[in-house]
Formats: sequence, C-alpha cells, structure tokens
Amino acid sequence: MPRVLLVTTTTGYQTRAFSAAAERLGLDLALASDRCHVLDDPWRDGAIPVRFHEEEQAVRAIRAAAAARPIHGVVAGGDRPAVIASLAAEALHLPGHPPPAARAAGNKLGTRERLREAGLPCPRFCVMPREAGVAALAGRVGLPCVVKPLAMSASRGVIRADTADAVERAADRLRRLLAARDVRALRDPANDAILVEEYVEGREVAVEGLVTAGRFRALAIFDKPDPLEGPFFEETIYVTPAGLPPRDEHRLVAQVADAAGAIGLTHGSVHAECRLNARGVFVIDIAARPIGGLCARALRFDTGVNAGPGSVARSLEELLLQHALGRDVASWRRSPEASGVMMIPIPRAGRYQGVEGVDDARRVPGIEDVVIAAAVGQQVAPPPEGASYLGFLFARAARADDAVAALRHAHRHLRFDIRPTLPVGRTGRNGRSAAADPAGG
Repeated sequence: MPRVLLVTTTTGYQTRAFSAAAERLGLDLALASDRCHVLDDPWRDGAIPVRFHEEEQAVRAIRAAAAARPIHGVVAGGDRPAVIASLAAEALHLPGHPPPAARAAGNKLGTRERLREAGLPCPRFCVMPREAGVAALAGRVGLPCVVKPLAMSASRGVIRADTADAVERAADRLRRLLAARDVRALRDPANDAILVEEYVEGREVAVEGLVTAGRFRALAIFDKPDPLEGPFFEETIYVTPAGLPPRDEHRLVAQVADAAGAIGLTHGSVHAECRLNARGVFVIDIAARPIGGLCARALRFDTGVNAGPGSVARSLEELLLQHALGRDVASWRRSPEASGVMMIPIPRAGRYQGVEGVDDARRVPGIEDVVIAAAVGQQVAPPPEGASYLGFLFARAARADDAVAALRHAHRHLRFDIRPTLPVGRTGRNGRSAAADPAGG
C-alpha cells in the first residue's frame, strides 16, 4: 500500500481531513508532528515525533521511520511543517519543494527579497531587530505602512499605521506579542525581527495552486468580499469563483506563477495572497503549503473520469495525496458551483463559554456545515494577538454572491458567549487563540 508522510502540527485542523482522504484513496498516511519524543505515542496516532526547530534531528527521525516502512510521498500542512517536509523529501529522494524555497516562502523577508530580486511588483520594505526603534523606517517605506512579524500567519501581528507615531505604537504591540510565551516557545529566529513595509491598496484575493516539475497551475481563485484595509487584517470570507474579469484573472495567475518561480517552488502546494490595483498584481504572501485551517472544505474537484451527475467530487487533500505520489492530476478541475467559507471572527478577547444558534445557522439555505472549533473554557483573542477563529461556516450555491449571502445570514444566527478576563492586547498564555492552528490562508 502506498504510504504518504504528512508533516503537520499536533493540533492541525487538516490532519483529520488528510486521514479521511487517505482512507478514501486506499493509502497509508504517516504523520510527523511537533510533540514530545519522550512520551510513548500520547496521541495514539503512531506519529513520528519531531521538533520544527531541530531540523537535523527531525530528518533523522523521518529517515529512520522510512527505513522501517517506506514512504512514497510527502505533503505539508503549515509553514514550519513545510520546511521539514521539504527536507524530508530531499533526504528520501522524493519530489518536493527545495528547502531554501520553503524557508523563503515561510519568511516574509525572504519572500520580499526573492520577489524584488526577480523584478516583480513588491512593496517597499525594511527590517529591524525586534527591540530597535522603527518609527524612522516610515520615512523610507512611506505612509501608510504595515508593521508585521516575519513568520506568522492568519494575519497575526499585522498592523497598519498611518502616522510615524502609529508605527512605533504598532511596533510596541508587536514586540509584546513576539515576547509572549507561546511565540518564544517556537524558537524561531524570525521572531526576533520586525518588518515594516509599504501598504498596498487594492482588491485582495487568494490563489490556491499546485506546482508540478516547475510548472504552476491555479486550482482556484478566492475573492475576499470584506475589505481588508486595517488597522488589523482579520480575514472572514473566502468565495470562489472570484468573478474577476478574464484579463485580471490571467495576469493574477501569471504573476503568482512568476512569484513561485522567483521563490524557487518546484513541486507541491502553493497558496498565495495577492492585491490587485492600477499598478499591477502584488503577491503579498506565498506559502509552500495548501490553504490553512478547514478552508479546503470549500473546494471540490471533478477528476475528469466518469464526470457527470453520478460522479464523486474529490477533496483538495485527495488531490494533494495523489500528486505527492507522482500520480497525474492534470484532469482534476474545481467543481463548477460557487462555494465559500467564513472563518468566524472573534469579536473580543476573553474566555469562550459557548455558542447559541448553531442549528438555526445550519438551516440557512445554501449552508453545508457549521463547525465550532473553540473549546469551552478556551482563551480567545482577535487579531493582531489572536491566531485563529471561533470556527467555520461553509456554503455552496449557484452564484458566488448567493454563497456570500448565505454565510452572512448564517453568521447572524450565532451568538457567542465570551467572558472578559484580560484587557484586549495582552498576550502570553491568556492571549492564546481559539485553536493552535492558523485557520486562514
């Protein structure tokens, strides 16, 4: 039986989806995740214990596991897992993104430098040590600007500033986040620096793609109908198709393909966040992994075999597992109906106690599912401190506008009980988000 290695976080939302996909395909799924190597399989999933900050040891553990039971493909779920996955693929002589490319994609400074070197549209940017003053950088990149960490996702720590004073206030807030216990526990040197870059105006979209032997292919384009103008950038709705004019869609896909090439991504998943304006297409982030959280549930694929009313739609996870094994997925196309997902925002910081209205939300026409990810008693926080969401709403309809309307209608039914504990802006253990796995793109 073919065996695929999934490198992911212990609490990653996508693990269960990949496991279900592997079962449907008749594959064996091996896990490598960040967990204690001393305890004997505490999660009872047979995973290979790795630590993302100990790369050589992680690769040795994966090679040892592969020597006992061969691994035939590697996929990643998350930015830091993507680096370990690339190293594992290289060590096992399997297709995958090169490790330097996975590192650059997971680091905003590395991404900016690669795009600038390639002559692609790129905001002006500067980077400073975490404790250094950054207000002077506003004059170099221009105002408004965005203060952000180098290695966080789901808009965590990303703050727009419109004045020089606001830049320093944003940097102070980011410094407190970077000093939080859960962030320092990652032992990521990228969290010792702060990036300040030009604010790029325009319509924001996301591109889900796949690279095969250096050739990029767009699988789906998501529109983000809620404006993301700051001061914080909490994402809510993704809907596909995006409804772009054909000319804009063509230049978007071409620019993401060029960006993937500039980063050096050659084989595997690509998820890109972009802004479109009169100056062109700006690739804001490009990751060497699939869309995060449970958002992949919004995607279904027809395989091109026995397509028709009786055919079975396949998931993104199934496509990625097949691709990791070197199987041909060129005929797989996104199912034609419109679909969307809402990452349920956290309205305020506090302790989550429960939710009402879930059944009413599920009854909204067009809604496929409502998933509440937060656990009762969990401390939650919105961006810029928070890293996740209360849960997910999924919709499917004939038109994208109808899917968006269903998501908004269903969200209005949900009433969350969040009790205040600490003032908004505090971090550390009490600033942890609803779930440990980032849910956005």
